[in-house]
Amino acid sequence: MADSASQLSVISKQTLKRLPDYLNFLKSLQKDHEAYISAPTIAKAMRLNEVQVRKDLAAVSTSAGKPKKGFLITELIKSISSFLGYGNAKEAVLVGTGQLGRALLSYSGFENYGMKIVAAFDKLPVSSTISSKPVLTMDKLEDLCRRMHVHIGIITVPEPAAQEVCDKLVRSGVLAIWNFAPVHLRVPEHILVQNENMAVSLALLSKHLKKSIDRKP
Repeated sequence: MADSASQLSVISKQTLKRLPDYLNFLKSLQKDHEAYISAPTIAKAMRLNEVQVRKDLAAVSTSAGKPKKGFLITELIKSISSFLGYGNAKEAVLVGTGQLGRALLSYSGFENYGMKIVAAFDKLPVSSTISSKPVLTMDKLEDLCRRMHVHIGIITVPEPAAQEVCDKLVRSGVLAIWNFAPVHLRVPEHILVQNENMAVSLALLSKHLKKSIDRKP
């Protein structure tokens, strides 16, 4: 398999978004003790185009699958996990310990996806730990990030505070930001921002629901 960094430069965003779904599906088959899976079977189960599935898998695996059997599931899981960088957990910090921040800190599955939250920060912490993770004041953010070489920051603060928090994370050496605040963040070109906009998601759900209801006789 080619180097993941070089592959990421050519793989489409849509393919990248589908890879975690493939991985979850394959892991569910592994639990059922399935050994092989074919591209047509994956396409049918996930309601995708077969040609697209083959292209997606070819981007992350050197194996074309065995005739009449398909792909060895364990190898395909290993290839996708390696491509996505799930093998080694990368440290992250979270800023904002409201209800959403607490929920993310309590989620135990992030390390399965290559991320480990090592600490949380808030302007006025109401507790010293949340889910066994230390909660510190904002003045300690830069020191911890640089000392632990943390490059991922998660923002779960209210909208008015989001840009200031973002700027502090950038100054602390963070290179990627997972933003849950409903605001467009201004960052240098080398910083990646992934926005989780719940308002947009709800708008899409509402639009789909309206169309479905309107179709009913």
